[in-house]
Amino acid sequence: MQKLPAINVLGGVLEPCSMAPRTGFFRDGACNTCFEDAGSHTVCAVMTAEFLAFSAYVGNDLSTPQPDLGFHGLKPGDAWCLCAGRFLQAWDEGCAPNVRLAATHERALEIVPLAVLQNCAEG
Repeated sequence: MQKLPAINVLGGVLEPCSMAPRTGFFRDGACNTCFEDAGSHTVCAVMTAEFLAFSAYVGNDLSTPQPDLGFHGLKPGDAWCLCAGRFLQAWDEGCAPNVRLAATHERALEIVPLAVLQNCAEG
């Protein structure tokens, strides 16, 4: 699997999203992606209790630890490379988490409009 160029949605160099917990399709701490990343784990999102509850409700429990997979579970304030489609679904439902634009891969724009990401920008 070859990574696509590490460019963020602002056109700059993709910044890291999180090393603790270690995130990303490649678990390299960044929202790097490749053509094999069918889920497009490209949005660097900062978890909220509301979003974590929503994600569990729609079938992706990100809060519960899964030690066999090396996953300690996420809590509010953790940054995570979220699937672009899940982010857009949360936006449509009114519970999208904040986004770190400089750490969000440009491939997210294939699914999520820049204006939506900007509306959720951290800070």
